[in-house]
Amino acid sequence: MKLSAVLLAGGESRRMGRDKAMLLFQGEPLWQRQLNLLRQLNPEQLLISARTDPPWRPADVELVRDAPPPRGPLGGLAAVFAQTRGSHLLALAVDMPFMTEQWLRALVQTAVHGHGVIAELGEHLQPLAAIYPAEAHADFVRALDRDELSMQTLARHLIKSSRLRRISVLPKDELIFRNLNEPEDLSALE
Repeated sequence: MKLSAVLLAGGESRRMGRDKAMLLFQGEPLWQRQLNLLRQLNPEQLLISARTDPPWRPADVELVRDAPPPRGPLGGLAAVFAQTRGSHLLALAVDMPFMTEQWLRALVQTAVHGHGVIAELGEHLQPLAAIYPAEAHADFVRALDRDELSMQTLARHLIKSSRLRRISVLPKDELIFRNLNEPEDLSALE
């Protein structure tokens, strides 16, 4: 497997009121924390998906700009797929500070040729911490063409078409998938 990895940092952070990538978690900006996690997996290609080039982007990380108009993570991932060289794409949202190297490695080890892996908490899929096979690119493009921007809907389609396999998240691991959306989420951590 040739792994490409992307940090999804293109959100507008409207509910948070400031750039989530710059939020500090355990003394470290979220962007740095998440890039360090991705680097530990030694991907062949490391990218950042964003609307504009963030001032914090390291020089060795490729930028993939979201195609206007902004179309959420689905639009960002479709743009990334067009520049991906790997057989699989690991996507990680910048606002998931509890994600662990162990969990990401489990996803990588579970992915096989032509199939990716997505975590499932009850009925809810976790498409922003998942591995997609390169073959899913066409599905992302079709969803954009139809203006179907729901990552949950697309992930369910990819499961039905056998491009994604589900992994159930145990209750003890649910915190790993918690994301930060509002100032209250951040203050709860302090």
